[in-house]
Amino acid sequence: MIKNLIIFLFLTNAVFSQETKDSIFNIEKDTLFVKVKTDTLFIAKDSLVKPVKEELFSDKDLNTIDSLLVEEKFYSSLVDSLSYVINDKDIIGNTTSVLTTDLLKLRLSNLNDKTPFNLGYNSSLEKVINSYLLYRKKYYPALMAKAKYYFPMFEQHLDQHDIPLEMKYLAIVESALRPKIKSRVGATGLWQFMYGTGKQFDLKVSSYVDERQDPVKATVAACKYLSQLFTIFGDWDLALAAYNSGPGNVRKAIKRSGGYKNYWNIRPYLPRETAGYVPAFYATMYIFEYADKHKIYSELPKFFNFQTDTVRIKRTISFDQIAEKIDVDEEVLAELNPSYKLDIIPFVKDRNYALRLPSNKIIAFLDKEKDIYALADADDSQREKPLPKYFEMDKRIRYKVVSGDFLGKIANKFGVRVSDLKRWNSLKSSRLKIGQRLYIYPKKLAFSKGKSTKKNELKPSIKGPHKVYIVQKGDSLWSISQKFKNVSVDKIKKWNNIWSAKGLKPGTKLKIFKS
Repeated sequence: MIKNLIIFLFLTNAVFSQETKDSIFNIEKDTLFVKVKTDTLFIAKDSLVKPVKEELFSDKDLNTIDSLLVEEKFYSSLVDSLSYVINDKDIIGNTTSVLTTDLLKLRLSNLNDKTPFNLGYNSSLEKVINSYLLYRKKYYPALMAKAKYYFPMFEQHLDQHDIPLEMKYLAIVESALRPKIKSRVGATGLWQFMYGTGKQFDLKVSSYVDERQDPVKATVAACKYLSQLFTIFGDWDLALAAYNSGPGNVRKAIKRSGGYKNYWNIRPYLPRETAGYVPAFYATMYIFEYADKHKIYSELPKFFNFQTDTVRIKRTISFDQIAEKIDVDEEVLAELNPSYKLDIIPFVKDRNYALRLPSNKIIAFLDKEKDIYALADADDSQREKPLPKYFEMDKRIRYKVVSGDFLGKIANKFGVRVSDLKRWNSLKSSRLKIGQRLYIYPKKLAFSKGKSTKKNELKPSIKGPHKVYIVQKGDSLWSISQKFKNVSVDKIKKWNNIWSAKGLKPGTKLKIFKS
């Protein structure tokens, strides 16, 4: 019951927060909210308020609600954005210490000796580290598996720009290493670039491609931005704060603090999210560096970065066309190529868009490259085209009636019928006036403006014995084709008039013919 309540609230895109000062838990969206107090539960929608007796929720139930909400807030497939930073108000109840203060001081001191960040102990940081270890510990194995793929690439570019290698942990705070994630205000990608900032650092966004979601290009842009911020402030902690809130807010915080330039001294004057941002970064660094001490072990990553390679494409192609010819799952292509918004790699002059593949599939792609392009050509040729009457309007001519003209004469001159002339010009009689303008479509275009016949309008339909397959979550055209003998992706497309994997949604019914 409790978990169903939580899921329902998330499906309504509820916003939630923990008000520890008065033990009230709020979940709100517009006029829908739930308040859990120590005495009564109120459920309100619009102006209707109904009290529910206390015994419906025991203390154990309330603790379950709290823990489930923290879990959903950290990582949920029901929302498309992630709030990784825990503010003090988000920490449930009295945080239990996972490690002693003295031990934490020692470990932070050891980390501080190895990094140019000011990684000193304070109670706020201790509180965040304990909350992560209490409520988020089970998520770190998956994060560490992703880190094995991304961190070597991050470190390479951080090193090239003379940025501390520990800055790689910033991408976890920003995106939990999810390259397609978007914040509620539009920040996108591993490094959460807004559109304007991304454009400033040469991250292009088009209908097909969002380079803020490209791991390599976005990392290079983040390095350039961080380098600029360090040049402004001369301090990596302040550069971190400025990355989150902008250099203007950091300058104002310095001024309001009386001129202090240590992050912890200006923290009270920073925006609320930024005040929790740097502690989140330090807590993440601590947990990764001391993961084994807390018995946190990485899962096995799907790929290591060195197990992938890129190849330039010479034509616009889609993931499903690639998958059909070289036997690689579309989900793998999407994971390795997150910058392509529509699962299509466009061919644009001077942009040199590339396809990233598992290294053991590169040779297969080169062997089948011509076949993939031929398949793309075939798919393009079989897409429904606009009828001539809709795209040849600009080929009509405008004729001026002269002395001696009549409809029959004009019709013979252009090889059309009198009835066509009347219809094209909405003429109710055959009378013409000198100087009158007529729209005429020459003989080769005349049929396109005439009445269509069923022969020309109807598409040939395939008939015969067939099965109906209902698309399931996670299905791709390639995976469906493997479930049936002698059925290719190309056949499924033709039978069902599907020309892109984007048209494949759970619940879609597909016809699979026996022959």
